[in-house]
Amino acid sequence: MTEVVGSGTKSAEDMTRAQAGDAMRRILDGDPDPTTLGAFWLANRWKHNTPEELAAFVDEMCDRVEYAEPDADPVDCGANYDGKGRTAILGVAAGVVAAAAGTPVVAHSGDRVPTQKQDAYKHVLDELGVATELSPRDSADMVDDVGFGFYYQPAFNPAVDALFDRRDRMGVRTFVNTVETLANPAGASVHLGSFYHLAFAKKVVETFDRCEFHGLDRVVMFQGMEGYDDIRPGYTKVADWSASGEFDDYEIETAAYGMDFEEDDLEVSDVAGDSARLTREVVAGDRTDHWRDAVALNAAFRIYAGGDAASLESGLDAARDAIDDGSAAAVLDDLRAF
Repeated sequence: MTEVVGSGTKSAEDMTRAQAGDAMRRILDGDPDPTTLGAFWLANRWKHNTPEELAAFVDEMCDRVEYAEPDADPVDCGANYDGKGRTAILGVAAGVVAAAAGTPVVAHSGDRVPTQKQDAYKHVLDELGVATELSPRDSADMVDDVGFGFYYQPAFNPAVDALFDRRDRMGVRTFVNTVETLANPAGASVHLGSFYHLAFAKKVVETFDRCEFHGLDRVVMFQGMEGYDDIRPGYTKVADWSASGEFDDYEIETAAYGMDFEEDDLEVSDVAGDSARLTREVVAGDRTDHWRDAVALNAAFRIYAGGDAASLESGLDAARDAIDDGSAAAVLDDLRAF
């Protein structure tokens, strides 16, 4: 397969679904020589994978994932596992607020995943004193008991976690960084993600559509900060797909939804620690500044994606109400006590 995808920028060919599936199966089995594996990963990075190839990778990965589905049907939030290093992670606070408004949410990540090995969902939750190194069944119970659940990659996806050292030695991201975020460990019917460019959102949608393992009803994606599932302030694009085949992309100005500031205003010096502190302060109703506005809009996207609001505007109203009436603070207390 390295000969197929690595022959050159003009002569490289795409793999068939069977070829891509076999390649991923051998990778997860630990079969390829390290040099061959590195060459294959790098060749795919240069070539750019097709949705058909990505779907084959995802299906092979999912065949080894330990799934634990809660009774609730949460919104699956699949942010880049290798984290953020400059701006606050808002997804924990947004997920707590969405849960308080009646939309269950699931987040999942690893621990210092290559290549960036920066702060992710796990590290904010650790700073909050929330249990993170859970079995998948405990993670599912967390969703049902609290409304917000966290799944830990080494527990639900050990085959990909076992590739840590090989990925670390690559020095650049590979297609594994994309497919691991699509594991959907709670078996949710809605996925919320982020993208740098709209073409990537379309590729993710087409990947899900071609997956034999997943059967999603909806995918909502937006332009996120540092590739994470925190919406970027300012003029940004949104992509919305449903299983009926409808794909809609549109542009919003976040200032119209309360985020009337710049991305620099969301920078922090300690991503995990400051994100945890801001989470506590926002959900407790102690902040009325731009941090509250940013969390409320991110929560609104989760509420809207989950189908519990007909528009972002109504989702925003629900998010603000959940903060104001103390519901969000109660969810955070329950999450820490779980």
